[in-house]
Amino acid sequence: MNILVLNGINLNMFGKRDPKQYGTATLADIDRSLQALATELGVTVQSFQTNHEGAMCERIHQAFHDKVDAVLINAGAWTHYSYGIRDALAILTCPVVELHMSNVHAREAFRHVSVFSEVVKGQICGFGADSYLLALRAAVSAARAA
Repeated sequence: MNILVLNGINLNMFGKRDPKQYGTATLADIDRSLQALATELGVTVQSFQTNHEGAMCERIHQAFHDKVDAVLINAGAWTHYSYGIRDALAILTCPVVELHMSNVHAREAFRHVSVFSEVVKGQICGFGADSYLLALRAAVSAARAA
C-alpha cells in the first residue's frame, strides 16, 4: 500500500514557526515518525512539500496517475481558500485525510472553513505532530476498507 503525504505552504518552517501553535518538531522529524509508523503498518509513505500551489496540484495529479492508495494533506493556509487544490483532490479516487497540527476550529475565524471538506474522507486537527500519525492510521484503515 502506497500512501502520499502532502505538505503545503510554510510547512517547511515547522520547528521555527510559532512553536506555541505548531510545536518544535520539524517536518523532517514528522517524516521520520511517519516512516516508522509506516513500517509498523506495513505500508510505504512518500512525503512532498511545496510552497507553490501549482506544484501541489501537479503532485496530486501525479498521485492519481500513480494510483496511490491514500493521501494525507496538510495544505496549511491553502486549506481555507484554494479551490484549485480542492478541485485537484476531487479527482482522486482514493481516501484523502485532511490534517492540521493546531486546532483550526479554536483559532481565527477564517481557519474554521476548509474548502476541502466536501472532497476528503475526514479531518484530524489539534494533536500537534501526532495529527500526522493519527491521519496515517485513518488513511490506511480507510484504504483497506475500500
